[in-house]
Amino acid sequence: MGRIVSVWLAFFVIACSLTAISAEESGESKEFVLTLDQSNFTDTVSKQDFIVVEFYAPWCGHCKNLAPEYEKAASILSKHDPPILLAKVDANEESNKDLANEYEVRGFPTLKILRNGGKNVQEYKGPREADGIVEYLKKQSGPASADIKSAEDASNFIDEKKIVIVGVFPKFSGQEFDNYMALAEKLRSDYEFGHTLDAKYLPRGESSVTGPVVRLFKPFDELFVDFKDFNVEALEKFVEESSIPLVTLFNNDPSNHRFIIKFYNSPLAKAMLFANLSNEGVDSLKSKFREVAEQYKGQGIGFLLGDLEASQAAFQYFGVQESQVPLIIILENDGKKYLKPNLEADHIAPWVKDYKEGKVPPYVKSEPIPVENNEPVKVVVADTLDDMVLKSGKNVLLEFYAPWCGHCQKLAPILEEVAIHYEKDASVLIAKLDATANDIVDPNFDVRGYPTVYFRSADGNISAYEGERTKEDIIDFIEKNREKTAHQEALKDEL
Repeated sequence: MGRIVSVWLAFFVIACSLTAISAEESGESKEFVLTLDQSNFTDTVSKQDFIVVEFYAPWCGHCKNLAPEYEKAASILSKHDPPILLAKVDANEESNKDLANEYEVRGFPTLKILRNGGKNVQEYKGPREADGIVEYLKKQSGPASADIKSAEDASNFIDEKKIVIVGVFPKFSGQEFDNYMALAEKLRSDYEFGHTLDAKYLPRGESSVTGPVVRLFKPFDELFVDFKDFNVEALEKFVEESSIPLVTLFNNDPSNHRFIIKFYNSPLAKAMLFANLSNEGVDSLKSKFREVAEQYKGQGIGFLLGDLEASQAAFQYFGVQESQVPLIIILENDGKKYLKPNLEADHIAPWVKDYKEGKVPPYVKSEPIPVENNEPVKVVVADTLDDMVLKSGKNVLLEFYAPWCGHCQKLAPILEEVAIHYEKDASVLIAKLDATANDIVDPNFDVRGYPTVYFRSADGNISAYEGERTKEDIIDFIEKNREKTAHQEALKDEL
């Protein structure tokens, strides 16, 4: 979300200058990115009005690519008035794990902007190359909203390819103005905000309006929209909803990427139509899809039109084929999917209507059921999860794995040994399911990483296996759970 220097920082810059002299004399290169860890993080951040922190892992390829750009940006920003400090934390280091958890680091690199001594934390959402980092952070360290005093200011500020929000006010004071500035501060990492006393400076919309009014400029649909409710929550909702196109276009044009990201990050159900957009006759499909998007606007569903060439990763994720296009998929926040392949333009409206009325069954991605399943570790797919695991009446140890996962590959021969150990015991099944190729719809299985291993006892109890990955520990876990089940059954018989 956004990011923002003090006596300590001035001291740091002077210290760097002194270090630079000695480094030059000694032939060493100077580093401008400050290294932080658990021991100095809080003390350092608490003294900064604005500081950017990168949480990285030494093995991460993206972090290695970012490092020289981040260092170059830090060098340039150290000369800014006032200087802007960039720092880094090795989040892979065990002693820094608490810091990584506190700042909700879920992947690498993660960059955070910390303002007001670390009291305000926002995501860095800018470029990853030096010049872009510099320009983005200069804006982020300045005022949250730019003062537009002329038509030239407005022309320089309002980019036709970006979403820009401008507040028009009769005076720069009062509750409406204060609420608008609070919104600008909150959303500044996502959008550019401006304010003006005269709407005639602005390129689109009614020029005689005196405000207070918020005008959002955008490069799609109606190009601008006005809003007059200055409740902060209402303003935020207006900005978030108005900044997503009625139909988001998913193609190879980089200028569309920010809108694609917003589409996928939105809380709405997502209706995605995939087609070859260069084919003749696709216009009627696009037109009908847009009509449906208009019909369901504000009803909890967003719409995206995906070009076949740009959508290969999506096809792999959903487990669908090019032969199924034109294809519409609706994805809900709980992971449920609904699919209609090889549709025609006139199919769109009635199918979406059926979906809204609960008449369309969910689609479950599944690998084909194996013709032969004779290996010690049995293969489970989505279509056989019920029969082989949930309704089998057996004690089942089930591994959810990814084919590319190194930890899964190390576990594979161990599970095979366990399976061979139980080969003559018909009440125990050792199995595996490729979680990248099959949907996991049962809420009892919470798979957030690989490998994830669950045990389902013969009486239906499901528990996660979190022990050591050795043959002996896994067998011991299975036996203890079998004994627990047998004991519970004995108690039932006594009762």
